[in-house]
Amino acid sequence: MPEHHVPRAAVAAVDAHNHLGRWLLPDGTWAAPDVGELLEVMDASNVAAIVNLDGMWGDELEANLERYDRAYPGRFVTFAHLDWRETAEAGFGERMAASLRDSVARGARGLKVWKHLGLRFRDDHDRLIAPDDERLDPVWAAAADLEVPVTIHLADPIAFFDPVDERNERVEELLANPDWWFGGPDLPSFDDLMVSFEALVARHPRTTFIGAHVACAAEDLAWVGRMLDTYPNLYADIAARIAELGRQPRAARALFGRHPGRIVFGTDLFPPDREIYAVHFRFLETADEHFAYDTEGPPSQGRWAISGVDLPSEILAAVYSGTAHRLIPGLG
Repeated sequence: MPEHHVPRAAVAAVDAHNHLGRWLLPDGTWAAPDVGELLEVMDASNVAAIVNLDGMWGDELEANLERYDRAYPGRFVTFAHLDWRETAEAGFGERMAASLRDSVARGARGLKVWKHLGLRFRDDHDRLIAPDDERLDPVWAAAADLEVPVTIHLADPIAFFDPVDERNERVEELLANPDWWFGGPDLPSFDDLMVSFEALVARHPRTTFIGAHVACAAEDLAWVGRMLDTYPNLYADIAARIAELGRQPRAARALFGRHPGRIVFGTDLFPPDREIYAVHFRFLETADEHFAYDTEGPPSQGRWAISGVDLPSEILAAVYSGTAHRLIPGLG
């Protein structure tokens, strides 16, 4: 059985989905505590740039821009967030659109929408806000007018909506992270969220959506392929989903081949290190079979191994950087 170590990407890569800011860490520290060390990892791995999805808004956005984008032009670009507390009062769509315009004027290069849209955020009548809620239309219109992409993460792996029992293939992950389970009776189903996602993308053809985690449906590549066939404004990143793609390598390779300019590289592993980048490069560049998809033991997302998709050079170039450069302003 062949085994390859791939320490450097074959083409200078853009990690289009990562987290370098402070909002995800409970102690408020930076996800990448040493920027110089991060740059060394990037240079050693042939990663030309990272998209930092942690910009938030206002002063926190400024802090991210100063630490990354302005200090190292071309090596980092930062996406803004919206303050979803706004949805508790009527008229939130217009206010959030104004926030996005302000963030882009400060230097944000895109918008990140988190998975709690559809699952947690509520309006002034305590009703869940669906992804295709028309009150959010001003936000998507602003993104189109500003010509910045929206990286959107809706739902989560299908197992996170299933009963947490011995039949759930990710039961260990859910027991360790009980707040990742969304199977409660007061929440929409995975399928409901995907229907709403499609309605959103269809209604806003001028807006560029990058569906995080293989368009939020890595387990159903036929659905992802249909979405990419139908909606030219939709793209997909592979962040945190090589575990899913690598256990269906023929279907995954076919998806890359059918949509070579619509899929972008990303890891969602922070801070990234040389070992985890090497696993991703091995998945994309080799035909190796049955290898670990991460560096942890037991593996973080489920007890299986993956196989590589061995992409041809022209598709690798698009996945690693070409498509990201076309979609995301500010990349070097």
